[in-house]
Amino acid sequence: MGNTLALTERQKELVEKIGIFHEQSGMQPAAARVMGLLFVADKRELTFDDITEVLGISKSATSNAINLLIQTDLIDYTTFSGDRKRYFRLKITNWREGLARKINHMTSMNTLFREVLEARKETGAAEDEKLEELIDFLNYVNQELPKMVERWEARRR
Repeated sequence: MGNTLALTERQKELVEKIGIFHEQSGMQPAAARVMGLLFVADKRELTFDDITEVLGISKSATSNAINLLIQTDLIDYTTFSGDRKRYFRLKITNWREGLARKINHMTSMNTLFREVLEARKETGAAEDEKLEELIDFLNYVNQELPKMVERWEARRR
């Protein structure tokens, strides 16, 4: 491949930092590094070969990482007429949808926590202040986070 993508040392460090961040959130290591690379690369769209070569990972690891990131709606790809390659890119434009999914997830978890608390009360278990505190906090976040996004959007107009 004659058009090799080169990263500066700073970009390489950032790929690792972003990768570690995503790993700590439960993402597979190769997928986490792909995310890092797509964030810091000078080009907004990278080919499969770009990703494999720059990260120094196997084709299998690259393929698995890309498939995971597409399935989780974190990246997508485009093609260009006359070029059979796929060009992968971040889906930053859907951050609002991702935030909405996280809020829905928190709401679902909070519903389950309330059920746990009720079940504990039914069995006469000791009160669980920490669980009640968590439920209260998740209620607060669920109410305030959408308002915060609305205020932010209004400020940007």
